[in-house]
This record gives sequence, C-alpha cells and structure tokens, in this order.
Amino acid sequence: MQLTQTSIRNFSDGEIWVKYEENIRGIDLFIIQSTFAPAENIMELLMLIDAAKRASAKRITVVIPYFGYARQDRKDQPRVSLTAKLVANLIEKAGADRVITMDLHSSQIQGFFDIPVDHLYASTVLIREARRLDLDPLAVAAPDVGGAKTARNYCNKLDGSLILVDKRRPAHNEAEITTIVGDVKDKNVLLVDDMIDTGGTFIKCAESLKDRGALKIYGLVVHPVFSGNALEKIETTYGIDKLLITDTIPLRRHIDKIEVISISELISESIIRTYDNRSISTLFEIER
Repeated sequence: MQLTQTSIRNFSDGEIWVKYEENIRGIDLFIIQSTFAPAENIMELLMLIDAAKRASAKRITVVIPYFGYARQDRKDQPRVSLTAKLVANLIEKAGADRVITMDLHSSQIQGFFDIPVDHLYASTVLIREARRLDLDPLAVAAPDVGGAKTARNYCNKLDGSLILVDKRRPAHNEAEITTIVGDVKDKNVLLVDDMIDTGGTFIKCAESLKDRGALKIYGLVVHPVFSGNALEKIETTYGIDKLLITDTIPLRRHIDKIEVISISELISESIIRTYDNRSISTLFEIER
C-alpha cells in the first residue's frame, strides 16, 4: 500500500504543523511513529492523532515500534516524573483508540493505558537470525539480571547454556559489572538486550565475557538508541564481534560490526490482523 500523504512542517519559531492531504473520514487509520529523541517525534505523533480524530477517522491505532521514555516507569526517587505514564496519558487523551508497540522496557507499562495495547516481541525475528549464525557451542547472556528471563527464553529456543550477569549503577548511564555466573570459556556467546543507549553496560559486559575466555560474542538488541558516542565505542571495542539490531529506530551511521534486521514483516502482520479483528497472540513468542 501507499502511505497516506501527510504534510509536516515547522514554523520559523519551531512550532510544528501537520495536515493529512487525503480524506480519512470513516477509515481505520494506523499511524506509525517511534518516539525516540528529539521530543518533537512525540509531539508530531500527538498532533497526527488529534488531526485524525478531528477529521472523523473511524478508529486510530498508533503503532510505536520504539516507545520512548519507557525507562521512566517508576518513582524510584523523590520528586521525579513518572514519564512513561505521562506519555501514555498524552497518547490516550489525544484520541488514540489502540496501541501496538514492541519490546517495552517494562511489560507493566501496558497497564498505564486505559485503551487496548498489543505488545509485540522482536524475538520471533531475532531468534531466526541467531539460528542462521550457527553458534556452537552456545551460551546466552543478558547484561543485567533484569534481562535474565529474556535470555532464558533464547536459551530454550536455541539450546544454549544460560549466563547470569549482575551489575550496579553508581550514576546515570554508568554501570559496573560485579558478578558473572556460568562458564563461558571456549563458548560463543549471544548477548541479548532490549536496547543499547550509551553502550557502556553492554560493552563492559561483552568485554568481561571475552576476558573470561569466550570465543565470539554476538549482540542481539531490539532498540538501537545509540546516544552520545555509542557507535564509536561499539566500533572500537574488542568485546563485540557482531551486533544484530532491528530497525525500530533508524541507524544514523552504518558500521561494519552492525547488521540491521527488519521487523517490518512482524509489524505489518500485526496491522493486518488488527484491521481484520483477528487474534495476534501467536506473534507473542517470548516467555515472561
């Protein structure tokens, strides 16, 4: 299908202006937009939802491959914003009827919405790519204990051994590896995570595994945030031999170590099933 024509412009003072260039009255509308930085991406999405609502679209489904601000999902300090809930409220109040998203940083964010949320997992695509790599003998690790369930699911699907890594954060975007449980000596390691931001945790974990005798280390990551000099650090680290990422966020610069795996087929299948009012539960492959 051809995308519906839209106009998105900026006034000289930076304000955004949006318009649908085609009639959308009475249609089942799907708006696809990841909400990565800058914040204008969220503002564009909200304005497109509002414009569609005022243009009498029958149903508005927001497809958010990467849900920004998902890490601010709890009040872990006094006087901080619970921003994941705020963004959910904004999307809902703008007029969205349904949300399709992928690999939320915390599955509980689905409960921040009072409209239906379909939570997809890129594991269905990434596991297929991992099999293609033919990594034997294989161990699977996550860079923190929070990803242990995801790593165990990959282990079950790929018949690998599970490695547990523990870390602590002395400050924002800083991490220290404290404990590694499991033997990685003379094994290929699949290091899985939902996202890479600055790359510090992921790279330190990979280098620690390499220092303990791992053969090759392949990263498997859903959301390539890659803030700051993350790409430069990945390019120069000895810990990562190959990094497989999805296209939930566009890659701003290609490097040889990175291979982009498209999740468009998974997203399109979920859109078709939503449009036909069919179940998409078979797309939820990961175990939680």
